[in-house]
Amino acid sequence: MKIAIDAMGGDHAPLAIVEGAVEAVREHGIEVILVGDEDSISRELSKYNITGLSLSLRHTSQTIEMDDSPLAPLRKKKDSSIRVATEMVKRREASAVISAGHTGATMATALYILGPLPGVERPAIATFLPTLKGLSIMLDVGATVDCKPIHLLQFALMGDIYCKEILSKDAPKVGLLSIGEEDIKGNELTRESFKLLKDTDLNFIGNVEGKDVFAGKADVIVCDGFIGNISLKISEGLADAISKMLKREISDALSGKVGYFLLKSAFKNFKKRTDYSEYGGAPLLGVNGICIIGHGRSSSKAIKNAIRVAVNFSKSGINEKISERMAFLFHPKKIRRVSK
Repeated sequence: MKIAIDAMGGDHAPLAIVEGAVEAVREHGIEVILVGDEDSISRELSKYNITGLSLSLRHTSQTIEMDDSPLAPLRKKKDSSIRVATEMVKRREASAVISAGHTGATMATALYILGPLPGVERPAIATFLPTLKGLSIMLDVGATVDCKPIHLLQFALMGDIYCKEILSKDAPKVGLLSIGEEDIKGNELTRESFKLLKDTDLNFIGNVEGKDVFAGKADVIVCDGFIGNISLKISEGLADAISKMLKREISDALSGKVGYFLLKSAFKNFKKRTDYSEYGGAPLLGVNGICIIGHGRSSSKAIKNAIRVAVNFSKSGINEKISERMAFLFHPKKIRRVSK
């Protein structure tokens, strides 16, 4: 299995990208193709003993910067690392593409070059959230900010499949993120989406409020990309703030230091559960290929785990299952086509 990585994408590229790729190849025994500036990547690779490792390099002359337009890889920078890596998936030279760079550019490139899966109208980024009951999946967290009810229905179907395959849950509880539990609560989008979701064979539990998300009330939380991205960033900021507050309280009092010593393992576990690097990256569901989007601050650990996500995604055949589900849903002889 070959994974193409945008080695120039991310705050710590190419250093963290190369280190994470080396670790992943050693751990998973797969092949990784590092795409980007040859000189920069080679300098980082020279720090490691890569004898016998399935690592190769594909040179590109351009890099997408964070202030570039999301359409830059499609218009002005056609030899950028993210575009070339994505084209490798299109040509089946690689099974997946991973980037921790410009999220908008990564999504636009994947959608344009790979295209959507049959029956999928809009893609969705699916991310893991730690809860009191384990892990939940939230989607969309940034791919499609302006949604129609049909899009949220498709997000729910894709999230259901992803949850079944990756979290091994037979009948995931699917919830619609809204401002109240009652089906009449929310805006026009959520109210209409509620009606569509209620009409499916999903294990739909209705609306879930923000307070229910981390309680683990739903295994799959569905929302539009605008609300999802804000929710995700608030959650990341809150987890970081809580860690800093705890450290401050501990350092300000002797009793706190004693308490920290006694609860050191608990604090360590909390940090691990809320650390984005543990989850690696988030798949862009709905595109005709495997595209994993990493956090801009991705460390080598995050990159290594993003590669693990890509490997598991490929082995699970998730895209094939999504295509089958969409074909069934919109087949005129199987079920009434859902109105837009």
